[in-house]
Amino acid sequence: MRRKSEKDQKLADDARLLKAWRNWHAEQLEEALAGVHHDVLKRLMAQLKDLRSARELVSFISAQDWSTVDADTRFICLHEINTAICALRQKLGQPIHPADDLSV
Repeated sequence: MRRKSEKDQKLADDARLLKAWRNWHAEQLEEALAGVHHDVLKRLMAQLKDLRSARELVSFISAQDWSTVDADTRFICLHEINTAICALRQKLGQPIHPADDLSV
């Protein structure tokens, strides 16, 4: 049996770690959606599902009382917002990474 090259092993390890991280985050989101702040999270997820503009998102976020939301839930929200913004930028053919927007 042939051993994997170091590069192949690293790619396999990275894929395994990414899958584990995605599963962990999905569990965190599921718990948050069932938790104390489920109302704001459900509204946020609905907003992100149909995200069309930054202005709509900023208006929605500004209208929420984030002072009552714990730090872990806010972190989950920030991750979901980041994911939705990246998906929208990709859909619009814009660079995903902000540094890609910088003109040299």
